[in-house]
Amino acid sequence: MMSGLIRRVVIVGGTHGNELTGIYLVKKFQQYPHLLHRQSLECVTLLANPRAIAANRRYIDRDLNRCFANEDLANPALTSYEDSRAKEIAAQLGPKSQPQADVIIDLHSTTANMGLTVLPSSKNPLNLRLAAYLSTLNPLVRVCCGVQCNQNASVLRSLSPLGCTLEVGAIAQGVLNADYLQQTEQLIHAILDYLDALNQGEVLSVPSSLTVYQIISSVDYPRDSSGELQAVIHPQLQFKDYEPLSDGEPMFIKFTGESIPYRGEDTVYPIFINEAAYYEQKIAMTLTCKQQLSLETL
Repeated sequence: MMSGLIRRVVIVGGTHGNELTGIYLVKKFQQYPHLLHRQSLECVTLLANPRAIAANRRYIDRDLNRCFANEDLANPALTSYEDSRAKEIAAQLGPKSQPQADVIIDLHSTTANMGLTVLPSSKNPLNLRLAAYLSTLNPLVRVCCGVQCNQNASVLRSLSPLGCTLEVGAIAQGVLNADYLQQTEQLIHAILDYLDALNQGEVLSVPSSLTVYQIISSVDYPRDSSGELQAVIHPQLQFKDYEPLSDGEPMFIKFTGESIPYRGEDTVYPIFINEAAYYEQKIAMTLTCKQQLSLETL
């Protein structure tokens, strides 16, 4: 077995079958595996949801990226295609208590204007330092931490305590964007270079603090009693992911033209605004707060 802290990195594409950025990068790496070669670590690729990829759909039966909670993986009664596929992937990369992957990089794209977003698998110091390093290479990188930043989360990246999801956009579902394809690949190479340097005892410079957008809650669209939409994202908020939203500023606009403002004492920073895949989940946007984390104390 190779020496070093990080031995095995898994790069995942196609967790959602209509997010083509990760799918085609994984296919590229499978065709040209030398691109992933690093001296001190093994790189493995995985196309997570083959049937959804073939159908150019987000999923077949249910969202694969909601199938990895411990209780679901242990439940033999869950037999949908994605539940079965999650169990296969968990057997390959897990169990969570003894992960076979030291780092998982899960590649996603979004119809929201998220730019280049890194969602660490946990607040492990390595994950945060890695995210900070990526932000020094590209100032467009933003770091977002979820409510469930732990190994009992239902997302694929929870199969390893180390790693991240890369979320890029805005990109329409089922569409490739050359700029985001190239920028995502650059981030992957930067991650591998960082981990390889770490294994070999080289400490790459990171800033003393890191700006993190911490998820607080999600907000649904205004609906009537039957669940029909009564309003849409306000034009002043559309594509304004990561920009401040304060009390009284417009949030939604009714079909009648009346604005619905945000109400809250604290300024928030909405993300995943008007994400196409979240309509069925009744999420219009996710609210975050902006935090500064000191990396010197980690």
